[in-house]
Amino acid sequence: MGKQEDFVLRALEERDVRFVRLWFTDVLGSLKSVAVAPAELEGAFSEGIGFDGSAIEGFARVYESDMLLLPDAATFQILPWRAEGPSTARMFCDIVMPDGSPSYADPRFVLKRNLANAAEKGFTFYTHPEIEFYLLKTMPEAGGEPEPVDRTGFFDHTPQSMGADFRREAITMLEAMGISVEFSHHEGGPGQQEIDLRYADALSTADNIMTFRTVIREVALNQGMWATFMPKPFTTHPGSGMHTHVSLFEGDNNAFFEAGAEYQLSRTGRQFIAGIMRHAGEISVVTNQWVNSYKRLLWGGEAPSYVCWGHNNRSAMIRVPMYKPNKGQSTRVELRTIDPACNPYLAYAVVLAAGMKGIENEYELPPEAEDDVWSLTERERKSLGIDPLPKTLSEAIVIAEQSELLAEALGEHVYDFFLRNKRAEWEEYRTQVSAFERDRMLPVI
Repeated sequence: MGKQEDFVLRALEERDVRFVRLWFTDVLGSLKSVAVAPAELEGAFSEGIGFDGSAIEGFARVYESDMLLLPDAATFQILPWRAEGPSTARMFCDIVMPDGSPSYADPRFVLKRNLANAAEKGFTFYTHPEIEFYLLKTMPEAGGEPEPVDRTGFFDHTPQSMGADFRREAITMLEAMGISVEFSHHEGGPGQQEIDLRYADALSTADNIMTFRTVIREVALNQGMWATFMPKPFTTHPGSGMHTHVSLFEGDNNAFFEAGAEYQLSRTGRQFIAGIMRHAGEISVVTNQWVNSYKRLLWGGEAPSYVCWGHNNRSAMIRVPMYKPNKGQSTRVELRTIDPACNPYLAYAVVLAAGMKGIENEYELPPEAEDDVWSLTERERKSLGIDPLPKTLSEAIVIAEQSELLAEALGEHVYDFFLRNKRAEWEEYRTQVSAFERDRMLPVI
């Protein structure tokens, strides 16, 4: 065993840890957990903990169901919301087959594989997500309208604000788990919050997002509220996005920075943007994986609907933030399509794959969109070469079915299962009779 495993085993005794939760995610991004006693952990580090993979969404067929959880000692943390009495800790796990080979169904492995491909070319991928979500008074009844906890808006600071108290407790808990928070504030919708996590390598960020969603829900429940990461819970209020700032580093140098270039953005950075733009339709099914995701993208405002980039243009799909003098290391691009209900491992894997394809094939970056893309007519957008993103999950699936890049980035197993699941979701959705149809038609037809 290595130093990290030894550290964990010592910490179990010193911190009186009685339960260790082993965390992993299914293909759709749902967090799964199994608790083991500390005495089992030494064996788990060397041999893994067996489980039935066929019971997990997208993992295995019944006849190949035996799988093992291998805890990643670097992700060991005490769960702060289990503070009373003996401690409970958690670790993320990699999924392996009985022969020790990685499981191609493991979303964490999908991301690791794409990060390894980039590393072979000398690049490390960093991400910094801005995560939006709504706080509701309670979990709505089936078919009921959600009710936000407040009626305040963007950056509002009001006395006795439930959102401010919530954010303070949530950030304290996140930082107790080693997750650094950069900013937090009230967002534009009633009850809508935003918490931004600090820059980290993409694997750490994806782990942090899974932890973040758990912490936010725990704190909300503790305070008698309900937190939702649904991309568009309200018809008339803004959706929730997860704008993500991304950059590539070569060693200690930011590969996106070039002094004197336009926006200080290097040729590598421009090719990376071009790659994401060219493959934007193909990766939408992963970055925006739910039927509801496309309600957010259709709404306008700061949610992108078109494939374009711009400098400080918040209607664009990709934004190049303002350059700060003498801060070349902070040069980055912001992808605004991703929503907080995605599987972060798969989302970052396909974004990286698309960007790397742009670098490998030396894609040319189209001209930037200088106008508010929403205010242009269809004819004006066409004349500028600005294509739409998929408007529905169905459109995204059709594009994804033809995508070699997506199949390569996800691997055959995850690609097939993911698309099969999305087709089933769309079929189920389109057979439902909505309140809109009943309200519109029952009185007159």
